[in-house]
Amino acid sequence: MTAIQMNAELLRNMSIIAEDEVLLKRAAKYLRKLVAEKQSDSSRLSKDEFFARVDEAKEEIRQGRCIRFSDPKEMNDWLNSL
Repeated sequence: MTAIQMNAELLRNMSIIAEDEVLLKRAAKYLRKLVAEKQSDSSRLSKDEFFARVDEAKEEIRQGRCIRFSDPKEMNDWLNSL
């Protein structure tokens, strides 16, 4: 489902519950909860933080501080050993 389709579905559903004050209050409460979760999610990186980590990883690879695998089986064996 595309973002445009999701927005359309959300607006359709909002128009249905907009006539019911109780449902509207519940929806608003839930939306506030979702926003708070997104804002407090420490695992989310900003765009700058993300690209800084990519740059760090590239530098580690350039310096040879990385693990290389010759084939998928070797990689899977290493992952399974963790």
